[in-house]
Amino acid sequence: MIRASIAAFAFALTGTFPLSAQDWVIDAAASEVTAETRVFGQAVTASFAEFSAEITFDPEDLENAQISARVTSGTGTIPNREYQSALVSRDGLYPAEYSEAIFVSDEVVAIDEGYEARGTLTIKGESRDAVLPFTVEISDGRAVAQGTLEILRADFGVGGSSWAEVAPNVTVRLHIEADAG
Repeated sequence: MIRASIAAFAFALTGTFPLSAQDWVIDAAASEVTAETRVFGQAVTASFAEFSAEITFDPEDLENAQISARVTSGTGTIPNREYQSALVSRDGLYPAEYSEAIFVSDEVVAIDEGYEARGTLTIKGESRDAVLPFTVEISDGRAVAQGTLEILRADFGVGGSSWAEVAPNVTVRLHIEADAG
């Protein structure tokens, strides 16, 4: 449930990018990927310990921007044991069969509030179009990005009959810090 959201938005980037754009190397220790939903009306948050990304981004060269991100589904944790068990179950993210959630951008565009990475999100083998709005501040070769992605867990086969009290939506939050490569 929550884990699906996080996994969905886990950033691991892969691809080949033009040399003119700026490549970024994620500082995993300073970065964070979480997913939040509501269970019985209470907020529940999962944190993912392993994620990676290949990012090519220059605000002056968005045509060559590319984001490819991966989140390791099995590294999601929720403090509540029952919810943790549900997260990694067959109805949850099921990391025994689906080890990663993957996002790959098709394009990155400027919007009034920052940027949007538009592409494909794959969780549990289900791929859907996804739009990840984000902001980024770049200073002295360091980029700090914040993004939020709203997904419907059922679109990715996350949840089952026992999940009636789990909200249908999951909010994936990203805090990514990276250094110029």
